[in-house]
Amino acid sequence: MPPPTPAARLASLDQFRGYTVLGMVVVNFVGSFAAVRAAAPLLCHHHTYCSYADTIMPQFLFAVGFAFRLSFLKRAGAGHAGAAYWHAVKRSAGLLLVAFAVYGVGARWEKWSNTDQLLEVLARWAKRDLMQTLGQIAVTSLWVLPVVTAGWKTRAAYAVYSGALHLVLSYWFNYRWVNSSPMGIDGGPLGFLTWTIPLLVGTIAYDLYAIAGRPTRYAARLAALGVILAAAAYGLSCLHLAPSDLDQGQYRVTAAPAPPPLVHLDLKPPTNDLFTMSQRSGSLSYTLFGAGCSLVVLAVFVLVCDAGSFQLGIFRTFGTNALAAYVIHGLVNNAVEAFVPRDAPLWFVAVGTAAAVLVTYLFVRYLENHKLYLRL
Repeated sequence: MPPPTPAARLASLDQFRGYTVLGMVVVNFVGSFAAVRAAAPLLCHHHTYCSYADTIMPQFLFAVGFAFRLSFLKRAGAGHAGAAYWHAVKRSAGLLLVAFAVYGVGARWEKWSNTDQLLEVLARWAKRDLMQTLGQIAVTSLWVLPVVTAGWKTRAAYAVYSGALHLVLSYWFNYRWVNSSPMGIDGGPLGFLTWTIPLLVGTIAYDLYAIAGRPTRYAARLAALGVILAAAAYGLSCLHLAPSDLDQGQYRVTAAPAPPPLVHLDLKPPTNDLFTMSQRSGSLSYTLFGAGCSLVVLAVFVLVCDAGSFQLGIFRTFGTNALAAYVIHGLVNNAVEAFVPRDAPLWFVAVGTAAAVLVTYLFVRYLENHKLYLRL
């Protein structure tokens, strides 16, 4: 039987989501500046280990999983299971349409007769432009729909199956394809297989919330599970396997200590190692570590916000209107970046970042004041 739906709103989840949105605004703005890559490399994506910037997207999938199970059980529990499934399908389709409009395509089919150029545009669109955060959330939500009401053991098994399938396909062809020009992002079209892990871990976090009782007990369980998953992810990263063409189809897995996550590794991607924590590749070790981090971060917010009573207004504003903040921040970042040279000193990049955060906040705060929320 599914756990009962709690009546009280979990303030820590809104704060967690708002923190994630704020982190996204910052890392998406600073990632391309030379001064930041030199002085604070953990704020940038490197694709050879898990940086702070890489922890942000798994938290989005985690929060989606938490809210997805909560809302789905509520609809299904009211005797409208068919309507709940149909609503989930429509929501994912709508989110995919939003992704198509928001991200656009970074290349163009210029001439009708140039079919080679059309293939290049389609490859870039599939590998980079559509399958970013919103696209991955939409496809991953559809992929997990058959098990969203199942018990935690079934969901855990489904996550293991999805991760293993991604590993096999990566070994066969996907790793090389995603890491070849045009470079993929967030695992490319098959990334949803490993993004399933943080999303389903989010559904399990909801289950723990529904049965935990005291916030301190809930936080302890979240933190314990998070540490276990993060440790397992690091253990996976200590395994090493090259894609099939380099491995000659022998599936030769070796083991050797890997650099720890959240410690800068000055190495140029790709590593040709399927177990490297890489957001570009959407590797199994990376999304599993991101799921563990998400649990630990939420545990902190549960202690601060639910066991205590501390909340930040900016987290509330961003967290309760996350989709609007996501769409707006891209427009604002592009506008502000035009006035910040790529070789600007660190202090000037910091000023630009503060400006981008402030303008994004003012827009979303205006929507909040007028009770306007962008949801699907």
